[in-house]
Amino acid sequence: MKRRRFIGLGALAGVVTGTSPSLAAKIPLDNSRIDKRYQQGQSPWPICLDTATVRPASLREKVQIAAQAGYDAIEPWDRELAEFEKEGGNLKDLGKEIKDLGLFVPSVIGLWNALPPTLETFKESLKDTRNRMRMAADIQSQHIQTIPNTVGENYDQKYVSKRYRELIEIGINEYGINPALVFVKFFPLKTLGQAVGVALDANHPKAMVIPDTFHMHISEGGFEGLNFLNGDLIAIFQFADAPASPEITALGDKHRVYPGDGILPLPEILKTLNSTGYKGCISLELYNPEYWKQDLQEVANTGLRKTIEVINKAGV
Repeated sequence: MKRRRFIGLGALAGVVTGTSPSLAAKIPLDNSRIDKRYQQGQSPWPICLDTATVRPASLREKVQIAAQAGYDAIEPWDRELAEFEKEGGNLKDLGKEIKDLGLFVPSVIGLWNALPPTLETFKESLKDTRNRMRMAADIQSQHIQTIPNTVGENYDQKYVSKRYRELIEIGINEYGINPALVFVKFFPLKTLGQAVGVALDANHPKAMVIPDTFHMHISEGGFEGLNFLNGDLIAIFQFADAPASPEITALGDKHRVYPGDGILPLPEILKTLNSTGYKGCISLELYNPEYWKQDLQEVANTGLRKTIEVINKAGV
């Protein structure tokens, strides 16, 4: 058995042998092994627009922009959903609009403050966590990002894994949505390796992580770890390039650039990703304020075109 196939096989076996029919019915079937091509056959993965890429637009405008550009999916943020409801919008109706436009929602960002460092504060956080899960479920999202912004410095991995497992159970059993764990350089849980450790220790067949090429780079965790993953462990793959300057220690999310416009070995990364058997979305995630000043439809169009160009270079 190849080492990279080991991580995730146990999770897959757990779904087959240990999951009750009632639970299995609620698990999103987002990582099908059916071979399918997207973007007129140019991509083995559906391509998603993270709405932060066109942040100044309204949520409805972002949906229209993604559809017009030709994306397969859209990934909104929780605050957008909350504002949409506050202004009188119905999220279930929005979910239908998204589907009618030929899009789907692989993930919502996210469960903020959902992994605080004590059991008492964790229980207090569940009200907001459940509301975020409910909003994501209303637009038929498959996943919701579990953000470790409050785990605390020198966090206890065993404790965090237990709490993450609880979030998975709540998400699947109460909302039919699968929480997946992210890592962010600016939070205590910074690297892909740390996120995978928490996910494995959660000991749950639906524990998943969300790699991000930009944070893999700026956290200095690197890209070789992808070789050791099974694609079933990955919920969604966040995609952006990084510039040569400023130096890596000074890079922030505002420095994200279009795929192919920076220094990251994106074609090689995608070759590795393809070898894991991953079948989920590639999600273009740019927080670049210079792009926000431009025509947002053109930004989305350019982002999709450049993402496909990198996929073509990867030869997958």
